[in-house]
Amino acid sequence: MIRLPPHAAGAIRRLEAAGFETWAVGGCVRDSLRGAVPHDWDLCTAAQPDEMQTIFAGERMLATGLQHGTLTLLTSGGPLEITTFRADVGCSDGRHPDAVRFVGSVEDDLRRRDFTIGAMAWHPERGLCDPFGGLDDLETGVLRAVGEPDVRFAEDGLRILRAVRFAAALGFSVEPATAAAMRRQLARLDCVSPERVRDELTRTICGRFALRALMEFADVIGYALPELKPMFGCAQQNPHHLYDVWEHTIRALGQVPGDAALRWAMLLHDCGKPACKTVDENGVGHFYGHPKVSCEIAGHLLSRLRFSRADAARILLLVEQHDCPLGETDKLMRRQLSRIGEARLRDLLAVKKGDTIGRGTCPEDVAKLFRAEQRLNQVLAAEACFSLRHLAVNGNDMLALGLSGSAVGQMLHALLNAVIEDQAENTRPALLSLARAKMEDRHE
Repeated sequence: MIRLPPHAAGAIRRLEAAGFETWAVGGCVRDSLRGAVPHDWDLCTAAQPDEMQTIFAGERMLATGLQHGTLTLLTSGGPLEITTFRADVGCSDGRHPDAVRFVGSVEDDLRRRDFTIGAMAWHPERGLCDPFGGLDDLETGVLRAVGEPDVRFAEDGLRILRAVRFAAALGFSVEPATAAAMRRQLARLDCVSPERVRDELTRTICGRFALRALMEFADVIGYALPELKPMFGCAQQNPHHLYDVWEHTIRALGQVPGDAALRWAMLLHDCGKPACKTVDENGVGHFYGHPKVSCEIAGHLLSRLRFSRADAARILLLVEQHDCPLGETDKLMRRQLSRIGEARLRDLLAVKKGDTIGRGTCPEDVAKLFRAEQRLNQVLAAEACFSLRHLAVNGNDMLALGLSGSAVGQMLHALLNAVIEDQAENTRPALLSLARAKMEDRHE
């Protein structure tokens, strides 16, 4: 039994009172049946666009999708997409229908949808409409294309990545004929915009079952992200690693929180290893300089997928720094805090934990990282000085000493460094005295 929210139930009542059969449809039905709360609600109806506009006259509406039969009704319960029963006609760009044709039944509308678990409709009185066995697939955890799989993926290449995303998010297995068609139709991904590739892959790598999906569909990921293909099967030949570069990467990815930037950083942190690999006379593999090369490869990939500057900067910092030591003293921890700040340092700790656990060796290295986290917390609890805002003097104090312009900032940073290095106490008298001494040294 699905309980419709008031704004969706009310819209169905209004449309049906006017004589037009209407159903809740798609993802909201799927999520409700699996016990999840839908993010939004969509309806499909026998009413055509002009008839919907008449029925909801006086309400707030967005008519931007009317050419495809979709009206967005803006309600107090959230936006409600209402679409006329339709079939898609042609798909010359491999992504969008060339035209739509309005059809007479909900069953015909469901026929155009991608997967059976999304090709179900619900009516508060008539119950579930499930012409393709979506409920059985939902209960058994199977992702199956509606109708002929090759046709579904040829219509819209994004569906290939959506299948991997569903597998990663829900833990579903992809039905063999559907999986085979995904691989036959991989070239359709060329029709998908970089932004849509980025968004689908982000949701994929943040999925609860990402490790399993990324292993099974490495070839799909490799087509979407060709920069990563050299990682597949690249043996590490190193006692610190049990797995090849790709398996290590996705095992490490699964060990960090589901934050998008952290997951992307883990996906990319070792992408430069294949290019840097050398094997010594004892047969041991080495990857000297791989963080820098990984950062270069990741930078091109993030630019191609049109990541924001802020997200790219955060990810690239973590890729570049993932192999750097954190420091085993309070002084070194203060240096790190001064260099990248608390938020990025905690990100880096998470990435280093994931990287270390993903090796499958050296549990003592994981323990070291937990001790580093304890040290970070202790330094912060002690209110240690690691940034200019913690310094006991400020720019006005430097001006009062007779400094001006860029010399003010230079002196403040010199004082901060002295405090971080335990060369001065963070008190106003001590720092003013040190500043005067440094000024005298410059004039000697």
